[in-house]
Amino acid sequence: MTLQIVELDPKLHIRQHFDCSNINRNLYLQKLAAQHRRSGFSSTYVLSDTKKPSTIFGYYSISAAQIELGVIPKQDLRKLPKVPIPAARVGQLAVDLKEQGKGYGALLLQNAIKKALLVREQSLGIHMIIVDADSQNAASFYRKFGFRECNSSGRTLYLCLGSD
Repeated sequence: MTLQIVELDPKLHIRQHFDCSNINRNLYLQKLAAQHRRSGFSSTYVLSDTKKPSTIFGYYSISAAQIELGVIPKQDLRKLPKVPIPAARVGQLAVDLKEQGKGYGALLLQNAIKKALLVREQSLGIHMIIVDADSQNAASFYRKFGFRECNSSGRTLYLCLGSD
């Protein structure tokens, strides 16, 4: 099996069979992801096998965002300008129930971070990645990768991408 992460293609990828047990994440992929891409709200990337590319193992969506200074803990405020901080938001991240426990969530998150770094290198200021954890399990998952909680909410976490 050879895995690939590619942008969602509504004509190729079978979205109706995807089930991660979270109705909102399922519906996002099935009903909203392609529409959000066309409207410029976000882009969605799917993980599949190159030999069976229509089957979606997992996915994430990513978009431009910003985070207000007031929600960032003091230790990360050093050297930041006094304006909202440019960021990328991973708004959705899910793995199909049949594929969970194989490290695919980590693979998808790493791909999202690499995409944000590539965009930052090529064309757009991005200082942080933001995620919204919808459960304690999700928050624990993101903390394993160095994400920290914002002051305002335990549900929003961020990862500084560092500076040159």
